[in-house]
Amino acid sequence: MATVTFSNATRVYPGSDKPAVDSLNLEIEDGEFLVLVGPSGCGKSTSLRMLAGLEEVDQGRIFIGDKDVTDVTPKDRDIAMVFQNYALYPHMTVAQNMGFALKIAGTPKEEINARVLEAAKILDLEEYLERKPKALSGGQRQRVAMGRAIVRQPQVFLMDEPLSNLDAKLRVQTRTQIASLQRRLGITTVYVTHDQTEALTMGDRIAVLKDGLLQQVGTPREMYDSPANRFVAGFIGSPAMNIGSWRIDGDHAIYGEARVPLPADVQSSISPEDDNRIIVGFRPENLERAEAGAEYTIPVKVTLVEELGSDAYIYGSVLGHESEVDKFGSGDGSDQVVIRIPPASVPEADEVIHVQLKPGTGYFFSQSTGNALNRR
Repeated sequence: MATVTFSNATRVYPGSDKPAVDSLNLEIEDGEFLVLVGPSGCGKSTSLRMLAGLEEVDQGRIFIGDKDVTDVTPKDRDIAMVFQNYALYPHMTVAQNMGFALKIAGTPKEEINARVLEAAKILDLEEYLERKPKALSGGQRQRVAMGRAIVRQPQVFLMDEPLSNLDAKLRVQTRTQIASLQRRLGITTVYVTHDQTEALTMGDRIAVLKDGLLQQVGTPREMYDSPANRFVAGFIGSPAMNIGSWRIDGDHAIYGEARVPLPADVQSSISPEDDNRIIVGFRPENLERAEAGAEYTIPVKVTLVEELGSDAYIYGSVLGHESEVDKFGSGDGSDQVVIRIPPASVPEADEVIHVQLKPGTGYFFSQSTGNALNRR
């Protein structure tokens, strides 16, 4: 096992003048499960491939433990990679697939058999060792791919969207198995996904990337409660945070017929570059029902109610949103807000309800920079 360090690691693909990964600085602790997450094209897979030695590092260095592996060949980096498409040999049995890398390395047959059997026990694959991949389900194939990595006993596991080919139910089941397995083995793991739900449920820490730049690193709770900027706030969380640009009017912000108070520390952080506007965000659970005559309310016209038994979600639009230039809603570019309410007080479609921020909630970001003005 070992630490992993990216030190100003940069990758620029031939023919491009913009880095796919731009000066990445990231330290991953020994035994840590770190998830690289972000939208398509953000540089997360490129970062993983740089660590694996499958992509060149144009600037900066990468270390595994104390060893600089920037120019070391993939086979000498002591890593094991699990791919999205399993990459199993169809003509080999499960046991042969799992032990193939050891066979190529010249490991004695007895040791190969022992390691394969041990990994098969961990992954509940003992009864499938003599089967070929075509006789396995998608989830079983992914476990074989995991087993092939485990038998190598590497310093670092690298996983590139390993669950994206599985159906929704199996994906939930398998992600808990992978997270539990990693904690049991204690091997440093770098896991790439575009699914922020996977990131929140699996990782010890999460690193969010956008356009090749690292936006924030932290625990799942830190990323959810204290996003560093507008992008992280809108990306982390499901349903997504309601977020958008509001007008500033004294000590409060206005959007259509909605008004929210601005905390004193937020007011003092507003700059002339913000042009009298502020990015306001709140999560669906940050709101509560209010009387129509209350001082600060957000009137919402309900378009849909989603009842989930223990919870209910209201989908609707802020009254007066048509008069605003910018959209405000759940996720950037949306004008549909999402509110979580107790299932006992569900409104009807087309009804107008008034909600307000619960005390101490609400997120505020600079209009000019997008950076948080009230980090928790």
